[in-house]
Amino acid sequence: MLELVWLIPALPLLGFLILVFGGKRIGEPNAGRLGAAMVGASFLVTVGVFFDLLSRHGEQRSFTRVLFTWLPSGGLKVNAAILADPLSITMALFVTGIGTLIHIYAIGYMHGDERFARFFVYMNLFVFSMLALILGDSFLTMFLGWEGVGACSYLLISFWFERDSAASAGKKAFVVNRVGDFGLMMAMFLIFSKAGSLTYANVFEFAKAGSFTRTAATAACLLLFVGAIGKSAQLPLYVWLPDAMEGPTPVSALIHAATMVTAGVYLMVRIHPLFLVASPNALHVVAWVGALTALFAATIACAQDDIKRVLAYSTMSQLGYMFLAVGVGANTAAIFHMVTHAFFKALMFLGAGSVIHGMHDEQNIKKMGNLRKWMPITFITYLVGWLAIAGIPPFAGFWSKDDILLAAYRDNKVLWLMALFTAILTAYYMSRQFFLVFFGKERFLHDAQTVAAIGPNDAHVRDHPHESPPTMWLPLVALAGLALVGGAINLPFNAKTEFLGKWLESVDLGGRPILAGGALKYGLAAVTVVLGLVGVAIAYNFWLRTNDARAQAALEPALLQRAYGVDGLYSAVIETPGRLLSAWLAFVFDRKIIDGAVNGLGLVVRFAGGKLRKLQTGYVRNYALGIAGGMVLLLAYALARAGIQ
Repeated sequence: MLELVWLIPALPLLGFLILVFGGKRIGEPNAGRLGAAMVGASFLVTVGVFFDLLSRHGEQRSFTRVLFTWLPSGGLKVNAAILADPLSITMALFVTGIGTLIHIYAIGYMHGDERFARFFVYMNLFVFSMLALILGDSFLTMFLGWEGVGACSYLLISFWFERDSAASAGKKAFVVNRVGDFGLMMAMFLIFSKAGSLTYANVFEFAKAGSFTRTAATAACLLLFVGAIGKSAQLPLYVWLPDAMEGPTPVSALIHAATMVTAGVYLMVRIHPLFLVASPNALHVVAWVGALTALFAATIACAQDDIKRVLAYSTMSQLGYMFLAVGVGANTAAIFHMVTHAFFKALMFLGAGSVIHGMHDEQNIKKMGNLRKWMPITFITYLVGWLAIAGIPPFAGFWSKDDILLAAYRDNKVLWLMALFTAILTAYYMSRQFFLVFFGKERFLHDAQTVAAIGPNDAHVRDHPHESPPTMWLPLVALAGLALVGGAINLPFNAKTEFLGKWLESVDLGGRPILAGGALKYGLAAVTVVLGLVGVAIAYNFWLRTNDARAQAALEPALLQRAYGVDGLYSAVIETPGRLLSAWLAFVFDRKIIDGAVNGLGLVVRFAGGKLRKLQTGYVRNYALGIAGGMVLLLAYALARAGIQ
């Protein structure tokens, strides 16, 4: 199967090409089925490659397949090659597996959209780009996939570009990610200048040989981290992710929960050999940015009313956990949480899409309530996702989050306390959302504005939500099963149950083993669970049991509702001065210098032409006189030259 590893990215690319040229002719729903089939076939190939690698040992679990020579230039030869090792195949498994489920879901969700086929064109292209990112054997191939997912993100976020908010959100995501990409490119230039190569194997061997200075390695790691911050929506380049919820919900699930936003974490884990050479402060920066982002985003999520924006800030927070794990030397824990997060967050985004579909495009959780009565399948599956992200055992999120908390406790007690408080907030805000959506009064029945808009006689038709079609709830059931049992891939009981850790052993993830006595390990886990239940209890008390409007308002200060006003701050500090500078440059440089030079040349030509035009009188005698005068001058010149000689 390793010889067929090239099929993993090739199949989604083939789907993209077929849909580009024949998508309209194929039509709905076959265009969606084709897109889903291609990603599903890629998943099956990935499973085959996984079992092939699993049957091998040690260094045999790293396989490079050269596809062709991409850039031959003198002594420089850049190959287009695929790296199949436990890390890349782990990523490919959940990218293609969850991607298949989301494609199936999208067939139902995008039903009736006039650009149905085009949506799956973008989705297949995204999956191909993501696979190129994680399977590439060099920074250069990774960068192509990195830019590819960025372009697809722009296309998918602004898919409903008729809405100004969607068009603006797409542009915002594109611009903010370019800031991070600048750091990534600078790192690549630096690495190539030192190592003479961008292939992972060559660069890491160069680093292990001690040929990288500590300063150069530290600069490279931090510049790569800037790129990771942009792609994975960490402080301060996170502002694009909440607005990205303007895209269709399958986009939110695929790009902004399960795959693209994890690219930054993948990059940080992949470059661990560089971190070994760099200053320890580089990893400290990663850990602190992750912890601060996790806490910052969790506080904002506590006061959001849009069902998808709550999940967007939750995604930021969970990604912060992953960066915290990388920063404290727990790379396996970071990958573990990346996998489980893909399960339960994709489930919750798709569940939110099911709610929005059933509520006729309503996204305000305070206009919902008691939806468990109308949408039982969505309710049960969302319940699993809620318990998983809240950290309640035995659901998947508990095991991976507990590994990160244990590593943070070992490394830095302040970081551990920040992560622990974030865990309480996570349990609270997800419980708040869950209770407001699925329990309590049916607030959509008492929405006076809706009744007035559609008429009192027809209000009952609009007010009754409905369960989603099977194409939407079947993926929910599958993801709920993964969120329930997904933690089994790396149970912390003993070495035999840590399957993910053993699987990743052959990859140079480094990090220190999480050594803790049984009493400490289980004691910290118990503390985490108890505090998570406290967060659930607080949400239950304020949002379901007492329903005190004044107390609820106190828990939702305007500062948190406005997300600390960061967007306004960025607008005042960056956008407004940028607009003024652009206007000044347009007036002074463009109009006066560029346009002045062009207009000045035109005036010179016009003046010269006006003078020369006077010679064109139209009289033959004048032209004859001119010819005679010219001949006299030529004769005089010839005689003068003869006299000189």
